[in-house]
Amino acid sequence: SGRVQLPPPQNVTLLSKDFAMILTWAPGEGSPPDVTYTVRYESQDRMDKWIKVPHCKNIPRTFCNLTCALSNFYVKFRARVKAVSGPLQSPWVTSQFKDYYSDVELAPPVLHLNVRENFIHVNASFPLPTCVENLTWKYDLNLWEAGSEDKVRKSGSSWKKYEGNFRKDTVTINTTALRGNYCFSARALYESIDLKHSEFSQPVCVPLIHKG
Repeated sequence: SGRVQLPPPQNVTLLSKDFAMILTWAPGEGSPPDVTYTVRYESQDRMDKWIKVPHCKNIPRTFCNLTCALSNFYVKFRARVKAVSGPLQSPWVTSQFKDYYSDVELAPPVLHLNVRENFIHVNASFPLPTCVENLTWKYDLNLWEAGSEDKVRKSGSSWKKYEGNFRKDTVTINTTALRGNYCFSARALYESIDLKHSEFSQPVCVPLIHKG
């Protein structure tokens, strides 16, 4: 047809990171500096209906967070992206299929410690997109004495585990019998087709000194 076309985006990939579903891509080779991108998605329960994503229309960046645009977290979907520059457009390039329910990748929670005289109250906060707050997130919490890591790995002793806590639950630990430096670490859990978990968070350590 002799129409000039823009080079299409490259490496179009649907990936999950830190509880979010994100479409990423790279500019096509030889793209003009003013190029922008537009994204749509389609889910397997409504094939051939490409849904517009208002916050990813004519954007200069090379990613689009689709998490809260999705109508159903349990159905596989795919996304596509095209390049636009003035009157020129590239062909659409389509990603693979994924669904949030089984493909979500988790990030470690952030621990908050409230140290009282004989107790520590531990909360875990999750960097969740608002639209997935209601899914059943849990966390495992580990507690150990600082410096005992190698001993613990060999014997499994003095390492306390508090498993399967709901996201908003506070874990309360009686510290009356504890002396010295104690460390806490947690990981996020999600039960989908199989049990998924994040990496453990960086340890947070506190000295426990009792007035006696």
